[in-house]
Amino acid sequence: MPSHQSSSYDPNRSLAPLLRSPSTSTLGSPSTRSSISNTSPTPSIRRKARILRSIAFVSSILGALCAGSITVFSLYGHLFQSRLHYTQLQINGIASAMSMSMYIPVPVIGYMCDRVGPAPLSLFSSILLGGGYGLAAGLYHKGASEVDDGQKGAGTTFAPMVFAFVAIGVGTSAMYLSAITTCAKNFGKGKYRGLMLVAPIASFGFSGMLLSQFGSRILYERQADGSKGDVNVFYFFLFLCILLAVVGFIGTFTLRIIGEEDLIDEAVEELERSGLLEGSEFFRRRSERGYGTIDQTMSDDEDAGILDPAKDDESDDEDDNARLKKTWLLNAETRRFLSDPTMWWFAVGFWLIIGPGEAFMNNLGTVIGTLYTPTTESQPTSAATHVSIMAAVSTVARLLAASISDFLSPTPQSQHAQLGGASPLPLLRQKFSISRVTLFLAAGLILSLGTLVLASGAVQEHGGRFWIVSGSVGAGYGAVFSLTPIIITIIWGVENFGTNFGIVALTPALGSVMWGLIYSAVYQAGARNSPPLVGGSANDDNVFCYGKKCYSSAFWAMTVSVWLGALMVLWAWKGKNGWAKKGIVI
Repeated sequence: MPSHQSSSYDPNRSLAPLLRSPSTSTLGSPSTRSSISNTSPTPSIRRKARILRSIAFVSSILGALCAGSITVFSLYGHLFQSRLHYTQLQINGIASAMSMSMYIPVPVIGYMCDRVGPAPLSLFSSILLGGGYGLAAGLYHKGASEVDDGQKGAGTTFAPMVFAFVAIGVGTSAMYLSAITTCAKNFGKGKYRGLMLVAPIASFGFSGMLLSQFGSRILYERQADGSKGDVNVFYFFLFLCILLAVVGFIGTFTLRIIGEEDLIDEAVEELERSGLLEGSEFFRRRSERGYGTIDQTMSDDEDAGILDPAKDDESDDEDDNARLKKTWLLNAETRRFLSDPTMWWFAVGFWLIIGPGEAFMNNLGTVIGTLYTPTTESQPTSAATHVSIMAAVSTVARLLAASISDFLSPTPQSQHAQLGGASPLPLLRQKFSISRVTLFLAAGLILSLGTLVLASGAVQEHGGRFWIVSGSVGAGYGAVFSLTPIIITIIWGVENFGTNFGIVALTPALGSVMWGLIYSAVYQAGARNSPPLVGGSANDDNVFCYGKKCYSSAFWAMTVSVWLGALMVLWAWKGKNGWAKKGIVI
């Protein structure tokens, strides 16, 4: 039996061995507690770790492929207008509520994901997404029946429909964040960590194309002449209800962080080398309680194993210490993240760039509807076509941006936070490189090209040119959204990724709502000022708008917003006390 007598604390001794978790320590929720380590000396344990990590990766991809259902709102959003008689402002109210509920809870969801693991969040998403789409299906059926019975307006369905899409937004956030956090932490090391992180992000974008094509080609309405019509919204919602409930439930058992104990230990050692542990109240309290004795007993414990029942109490203390250490580390990294001025420049720039992209995706269907009047003989392009174009181009852009980031961008050897300083961290590669910030800025400019072309009126009465808009916005949006989490992990580390990314990802909610309202106001003003249609009433109660006046001024403002956001990110990189001045490898 090892001695348990207290020993005096020597401040000159290294903190790393004092803080290193035993191999049997448990961290987080039961879903993430494991003594399985990637660096275990036992081949069978390493093999099991690889298998579990692979299963978690596949489950993450599956979850992200389904979570992207929120991106196909434009596939059926215009049908809320024509079938349920919602106004454009009401439709944007639903889209804005969905976007806000997807982004606003992200800091809390990320915080919980870091501390209890991704599996409980997957179960939470299963309940919300299944229930949300199930409720939306029932409300759509009810609303269509009310319109058929001669009722005008949104009737009794609008308020509960908003509630349903709030549940869908929160559920999407939980499923998506659990997927990317799993990949970020399981594959934080290695040459291709950017690609492994972006895999679920790209799947999220690709799911828009898959689901929109499935809905428009399989779950469609039949016209009176037997031809294919719009998506059958009722059946489409029922399909999503069942699919997402099942996928979220599967993730409850398969999403898992492998070797989290090692991740926390390495992060603590990194902080120790930086000198930031000196004076820590947490470690001072531990040392005053005789915490230094752990260093003496650790080697004996490892030699003796856990076969001696007399060590149960000591093991419980070590487990408590591991949990406290994890909590202290994550809280400290959150404080450092929030106190970093460059993070705020980056977050605001991300908000100004991504907001117009969000608003365009939510309103793509109604924008297409403004290109031609009902009396025009030309056949306008379809929303389903451009949802698919955006999804496909966005997926390619995400993967391409991540690949360039992995192969051509400088990468530090450490997966933990870069603390800055005179000397940059050693690099994995020393050759020609392109900064990830340069890629980010290029992506923002590509997005602005799409909004600029639309604002200029170049596609008015020329729906065949609309692919330029949807392709540019899709490419820029996808690349920006893939590079953002990569930049966060490279600068601020992976151990607190869920919380850090959640804080930054809160900003698109504001951008989506702001630009959605601006576009709606411009659209409604255009509808009120539209002349009566030939042979019809005064524009169907001023619900529909046709012409350049319905969108041009809104998209000019969006273009300027993207350019301003790019300047802010450039300042975070090259400005006073920016990343370049601090020697941060990015």
